[in-house]
Amino acid sequence: MEPYLGREHLEFREEVRAFARERIRPLAPALDRRAEFPWETVKEMALRGWLGIPIPEEYGGMGRDHRSYIVAVEELARVDASHAITVSAHTTLGTSPILAFGTEEQRRRWVPLLARGRVLGGFGLTEPGAGSDASRTRTRAVREGDHWRIHGTKIFITHAGVGEIFTVTAMTDPSREARGITSFVVCKPTVDLDRTQALGVGHAPELAFTPGVRAGKKEDKLGWRASDTRELLLEDARVPLDHQLGAEGEGFVNFMKTLDAGRVGVAALSVGLAQGALEEALRYTQEREQFGKKLWEFQAVHFRLADLATEIEAGRLLTYRAAWLQDHGQPFGREAAMAKLFCSELAMRATTLAVQLLGGVGYTDDYPVERMMRDAKVCEIGEGTSEVQRMVIARHLARGFAGEDEPSRSEGS
Repeated sequence: MEPYLGREHLEFREEVRAFARERIRPLAPALDRRAEFPWETVKEMALRGWLGIPIPEEYGGMGRDHRSYIVAVEELARVDASHAITVSAHTTLGTSPILAFGTEEQRRRWVPLLARGRVLGGFGLTEPGAGSDASRTRTRAVREGDHWRIHGTKIFITHAGVGEIFTVTAMTDPSREARGITSFVVCKPTVDLDRTQALGVGHAPELAFTPGVRAGKKEDKLGWRASDTRELLLEDARVPLDHQLGAEGEGFVNFMKTLDAGRVGVAALSVGLAQGALEEALRYTQEREQFGKKLWEFQAVHFRLADLATEIEAGRLLTYRAAWLQDHGQPFGREAAMAKLFCSELAMRATTLAVQLLGGVGYTDDYPVERMMRDAKVCEIGEGTSEVQRMVIARHLARGFAGEDEPSRSEGS
């Protein structure tokens, strides 16, 4: 047994691994080239319950722990990061804020649709002028009688096109700066209405869609190309009062907690990418001959892959420990930042090394390592850049040195 995983985790890992290899691996290259959202395999994952792995059964989820969820994200990313981020963003960013900060009525209204995969969810935080400094949001919410009027633009939002339920942040009291930010739930129909209706997943016509909320421009990205990323536009959106998520002014604190969990997901995705790149490099170097012998027989290759395998094990343990702390109700913000920082930079090193070892063919789409390298880069940016993670870690260190127990404000993206 592994220190952080029990038999049920290992069995679940094998189930996800088999699905990723048999169903996702053959489709991933074409989906990447076409930048096409993988609705068919998303439906299959939804039917297996994988869009609600850590969500309690009473709300339609599998009722498993966060380590099970982390294992699933890692295994999907070994084959295709776009599928992994679809599950991760939907679960951590789209669903968990409603579960954590919503009223019981809000949970009953929205979480079952998300946990069962009826619709996809997202998190509207980043703006043109508020990236790493998320406290500088310019989206404004003004109360007007029985509703809020929200106006602003969110960018780089996963599932902004394909999704239907979103948590968004808006400034309700500019005089209070970060403490004047509030969270809301808004709904919009998917942009793939015909396809989702044909598949029977991705659209819930019973949702009360929010007037003034729509998807904007789709991003043509370097990596994660089969993941849907767009603007989310709130054009004087009329949001009912009962769509406010949590108390007024607590939006910043709540999305910082959401990002802590999201960072563990990106760390797992990064470990999966690094592991997949290592496996491709191992496979190729044991087949390819140069100077009369297999590449694997060169000591320099041994050393580089041994170092990489060691780093992957270290990153995996950092990630599993953060998830273990989360499962046991203990603070994990520092550990999440450490895991995300180390593993995202590891994914970039691992995939770059894999391309190098494969040589010219590694730079073509005949092998998956070029896609893995493109997918790895955004891991150093999303859920807080590497620079932000170092700031977060340093502030935890300073508080620990000073003997402070209460967390203070930290940055996100």
